[in-house]
Amino acid sequence: MLKHLCRTEHKQGLILRLKRVEGQLRGLQRLIEDEASCEAIAQQLSASRRALDKAYHTMVGCMIEVQLMEKGVAQSDVRPVVEMLSRYG
Repeated sequence: MLKHLCRTEHKQGLILRLKRVEGQLRGLQRLIEDEASCEAIAQQLSASRRALDKAYHTMVGCMIEVQLMEKGVAQSDVRPVVEMLSRYG
């Protein structure tokens, strides 16, 4: 079984997404330090959580892709499933 990200684009995409989350978290810290409104802080917390959830779904999609392809399922059949998870997960 593969124990790493299955494709370079998955790895690069995940790193970029996590860098965006990192920036969101720094912004969130600034909002708290600057005593922004609770609503503004909550909005940024929600956006950060959604971005991190999307990174998680991308990772799960990669794991599913690897498992299905190891079982002989064609990549053209796997990709739509992975994309649905990423889009709707």
